[in-house]
Amino acid sequence: MKIGLGLPAIADRAVLLEWAGRADAGSFSTLALLDRLVYDNPEPLVTLSVLAGATERIRLQTEVLLAPLRETPLLAKQAATLDRLSGGRFTLGIGVGGREDDFAVAGVDLATRGRRLDRQMTELFQLWSGKVVGPAPLEGSPEVLFGAFRPAALARVAKFGHGLIAAGAAQWRPRVIETVREQWQAAGRPGQPRIVIQVNATLRTAADEARTNVLAYYGEPYGHQVAAGLLDTPEQLLAAIADAEHAGADELILYNWSTDPNQVTEIAAVIAAG
Repeated sequence: MKIGLGLPAIADRAVLLEWAGRADAGSFSTLALLDRLVYDNPEPLVTLSVLAGATERIRLQTEVLLAPLRETPLLAKQAATLDRLSGGRFTLGIGVGGREDDFAVAGVDLATRGRRLDRQMTELFQLWSGKVVGPAPLEGSPEVLFGAFRPAALARVAKFGHGLIAAGAAQWRPRVIETVREQWQAAGRPGQPRIVIQVNATLRTAADEARTNVLAYYGEPYGHQVAAGLLDTPEQLLAAIADAEHAGADELILYNWSTDPNQVTEIAAVIAAG
């Protein structure tokens, strides 16, 4: 099983490049960035393009891009361009989002976001053919993973995607993964869907900063629940890795809510020692 890192909201170029350089030089598989509109985070597609030029090996992933906030032809061109210029290292983690303020600023109806995403996915694959919007992605499309947990959202994995990003509460994660695998088989898709599990992990040297950032991002009262579930000890980190392996995950993304690039080295050391 591969292990990647998620970065929350780092808009400092030097710090981002330090994170990327350390992760790329080590054994981590992916660098992931979240997406919001009304929040002080760097825009993920722009930021990942910077990281693509600063790295050689590591994959680059949105986790997850809020597609309904974007115009589909431009999104198709941006994703295809990043896929090509990164040498095929881009994964489009995609979802609908649910923050009212994001949708209000974008002028998009929150209530129709699911239907909008379904239309967008059909259009994206048409546009990625290269017949209308170029350049075409390297392999027909970037890898597409859906961040999902509701039934309609889970159904998109077998219909449009390559796999699932399973985040959120651990107690319902097994059923979500099982549902996606069942739907994949029922749809006649070959092989198995790719399963990526996401957990929040920041080792104790930076855990206080991480919890502050979690609370700022999620707000009351949910932020306290997320902060309380933050994995901050080597024992918790190794247990999460074992749980993800037991679930048959292909990759575990450790979302780190600290800006300290020393977390890359410290987490790598825990994994190596475990």
